[in-house]
Amino acid sequence: MAFNNYGNKFQRTTPVVLNLIIINALVYLVQYMFDGPDTGSVLDQKITAKIALFPYQTSFFKPYQLVTHMFAHGGFFHLLFNMFVLWMFGSLLERAWGPKKFLIFYFACGLAAGVAHLLLEFSPAVGASGAIMGLLAAFAYLFPNTELIIFPIPLPVKAKYAVALIAAYDLFGGVYAAGNIAHFAHLGGLVMGFILVIYWNKTNKKTFY
Repeated sequence: MAFNNYGNKFQRTTPVVLNLIIINALVYLVQYMFDGPDTGSVLDQKITAKIALFPYQTSFFKPYQLVTHMFAHGGFFHLLFNMFVLWMFGSLLERAWGPKKFLIFYFACGLAAGVAHLLLEFSPAVGASGAIMGLLAAFAYLFPNTELIIFPIPLPVKAKYAVALIAAYDLFGGVYAAGNIAHFAHLGGLVMGFILVIYWNKTNKKTFY
């Protein structure tokens, strides 16, 4: 996924986004060093088994996992995709809101994603995807007509339609598909993102598009 910016200047990384990317990368490095490639059960991995979000019905669940799971990832490409989207959309939102507000937003969406996963799915979860989905929701609300390129689709799609398609995919996947994607966590982050950005936009009486 990328902006259809037709040659605009290279996007400058903002401080909170940069630090989040560094933390995620360092956590993945520790995972890789102690757990190796993402193979087998999460319970067989020394580090990931401690920081992944486990179902609350099990003895493996710890409340702190609602935060730590946001910084763990299930493989290099999982990390790469999430950090690319964080850099692309998060930097813009951080410049619009400021570092403090952006950080609150990011963690609120990530926590909402974790709660949704606990309530609606029964499997361990790792990744920043829930928080990332919140960023996409905010971007689509504030910049609905910005064109995006969603790989591998070569045609530009407006942000409001792109996010609607992603939400529909996650809803279908959560209800009908089995697999290792935390669809309801994605939707939890997305819904929280919409709630926060709509509330903030109304109280500030300010739009960015």
